[in-house]
Amino acid sequence: MGSRRQAREISLNILYSLEICPIEIGEAEEAIKQYHGVGKKVVSYASQLVNGTLSNLSRIDSLLEEYAQNWEIKRMVSVDRNILRQAIYELIFQVDIPPSVVINEAVELAKKYSTEDSGKFVNGILDKIKEVRSNRQEMGKDER
Repeated sequence: MGSRRQAREISLNILYSLEICPIEIGEAEEAIKQYHGVGKKVVSYASQLVNGTLSNLSRIDSLLEEYAQNWEIKRMVSVDRNILRQAIYELIFQVDIPPSVVINEAVELAKKYSTEDSGKFVNGILDKIKEVRSNRQEMGKDER
């Protein structure tokens, strides 16, 4: 498994843990690092994903609400919601990663950690949101 995929899995675990348990982000990161026994590169990217997702959460959730037609964020499966949040962070704020890679990785996480239909659900929403990135780049208004 590649280091970025490992980092995405760790980040998902941290985001999910923070949502369901009242713990500090540092505690969650430390627990995941020790459990998985991963290297510094993986931990660094996982931390970047967690911190980037959390610090841009209102913008991310706004996009999620807008593009997840007929779905309220609070009604989504928690794992799906956090997969989407993390992927939206990568799509919008990490423009060095191709959208197809971000979407594929998110779909794989959904298939592995969520329900049978989650891969299609995640793919559908992210496919719509990738247009935000494309439009922003075309207009020269890339937000990082």
